[in-house]
Amino acid sequence: MTNVVVIGCQWGDEGKGKLVDYLSGKADVIVRFQGGNNAGHTIVIDEKVFKLSLLPSGIIREGKISVIGNGVVLDPWALRTEIDTLSELGINVTRSNLIVAENVPLILSFHKTLDLLREKKAGSKKIGTTGRGIGPAYEDKVGRRAIRLSDLDRPRYLHSRLERCLEHHNILRNGYGEPIIEVEDIEKELADISPFIKQFSAPVWEVLDEKNREGKNILFEGAQGSFLDVDFGTYPFVTSSNTLAGAASLGTGVSARKIDFVLGVVKAYTTRVGEGPFPTELKHDQIGLHLETVGHEKGTVTGRNRRCGWFDAALVKQSCIVNGVEGIAITKLDVLDGLKELKICTGYEMNGKLRPYLPSSINSSEIVKPVYEKIEGWTEPTRGINSLKELPRKALAYLKRIEELVGCPISFVSTSPEREDLVDLNDPFKKNEK
Repeated sequence: MTNVVVIGCQWGDEGKGKLVDYLSGKADVIVRFQGGNNAGHTIVIDEKVFKLSLLPSGIIREGKISVIGNGVVLDPWALRTEIDTLSELGINVTRSNLIVAENVPLILSFHKTLDLLREKKAGSKKIGTTGRGIGPAYEDKVGRRAIRLSDLDRPRYLHSRLERCLEHHNILRNGYGEPIIEVEDIEKELADISPFIKQFSAPVWEVLDEKNREGKNILFEGAQGSFLDVDFGTYPFVTSSNTLAGAASLGTGVSARKIDFVLGVVKAYTTRVGEGPFPTELKHDQIGLHLETVGHEKGTVTGRNRRCGWFDAALVKQSCIVNGVEGIAITKLDVLDGLKELKICTGYEMNGKLRPYLPSSINSSEIVKPVYEKIEGWTEPTRGINSLKELPRKALAYLKRIEELVGCPISFVSTSPEREDLVDLNDPFKKNEK
């Protein structure tokens, strides 16, 4: 039995989906533990592209159990659409391969409306959310007025819960000039989706405990990156959940003592979608354009162009520390092919002093200047390579320097979106193979 957590160590979009897909080949159970359908994982298999937002990446493998934990906020209509899309691609999702926590909070229509109204009202000061109701749903969760999956089994109780929830939301809607919502309106919406979503409901903590007792391998799949964490990210330009590895325990009911390995995924450079600080961003720059174009840097969920910049070792080191990362996976190394010179951020200058980490204050982070170390680039192609010895010498030097600066060994190197183009140096599940 080995329990592995995969998390992103930057601002998301690091390529976690490919690593989870690869590792799920050795896992028995794959679990999502936070976020919602604001996440996006793209997996390419034999030129067939799978884009997932809610379902764990392991869903595309036969014989695996996928789990959506209680730390997720679930839009049941989005889940149904995603399952229908996978069906068209030949992937059948049933109760036999998908389990949803009975205590998962639901995203309802008014959550999405509120999300969009707030962003519109904020104008130039907007957070840059996906508009999918994630934040408002988490607010209802901590405000103890959320509708959870298990509530759908008790119509009278559901009615009273909706009354309490809408007391809050109708006040907000009135302030935005929107018409109020009647409880019966939401009951009708839920009556349509309930038979579909209830079939997957189960006590996830109990299921995972049983799998642990059976000696099964469990893979915990993080959604957004570490610096979108609501506590440790670049607040307030963050998501509404805890994205760090520690959330795997709270978001599923599996004891933190049973987590055996944390794998941190990073790009060979840095990207970010939406608003917020980004010290190494290359604005209106030919290198930034190269990274965006060659790396096909568009958000999986929103389609927005990702902001691109140099690799930030100080940021990743901080992320490795707070997550307890034991090995890192570097993706999209091939995007750097042909660049004559590369830069790695080793720290930040602020008010004439060197800072080894990004300040938590948004005002402070706006005035930091990245301190760079220059690295010679390479001309030989790395795309498609799956052996360390076949990588160009200068590419190896770049990887080695990243290891030294972030203080964490490299476990994997990805050289294309394809499943097989992966250098495997330290698979955390290998010790269980006979």
